Amino acid sequence: MRTKIKIVPAEKRSLAETARRAQIVDCAIDTIAEVGFAKASVDQIARRAGVSKGVITYHFPSKEEIVDAVIEKVVAAGRDHMEPRIMAETSAAARLHAYIESNLEFIDAHRKPLIALVEIAMSARHADGSLVIGPESLAQRAANLEELLRAGQRSGEFRRFNTGVMALTIIQAIDAVPVLLAREPNLDIKLHAKELVTVFALGTRK
Repeated sequence: MRTKIKIVPAEKRSLAETARRAQIVDCAIDTIAEVGFAKASVDQIARRAGVSKGVITYHFPSKEEIVDAVIEKVVAAGRDHMEPRIMAETSAAARLHAYIESNLEFIDAHRKPLIALVEIAMSARHADGSLVIGPESLAQRAANLEELLRAGQRSGEFRRFNTGVMALTIIQAIDAVPVLLAREPNLDIKLHAKELVTVFALGTRK
């Protein structure tokens, strides 16, 4: 009879357990970014971490739980990097500029994590077949950006346009960058950011 693994709640984990989980998540990111989601097995992650498969499954009983931890880490890091930059600005136009620029800065500084996130978004599914990063994730990002765009329209900084279409267009332009980086490691991110800022400044201004 198989023994059921008990997961230790985050608040009760020792420093060693927390450090080991962080190491496993980092190794999962590297593995997924390098070989793709489908080929990134628990065995491969264990080999990269220099531990047995049993160590991995002690902390993460399934690949799905590793994936959830990867998503949580990358999304939290992105939020911590971008939000202060965006909220430091007082005008909607400046906040849109900061939104685009800080997104691409984060992508540039965290290439492997973003490539891994793209792999997960394209391929990872729950047991019921639904995408791990589903349409609701994009919808939430678009809704948040729409708030910024509507604020610019209310203040008179932005012209009248469909905020849903504009938000999705901005997000898709940003989300294309990790895919480009996977093919073109020498892509000039600063130039790319400058051009996107210009395109959407011209596209939104009154």
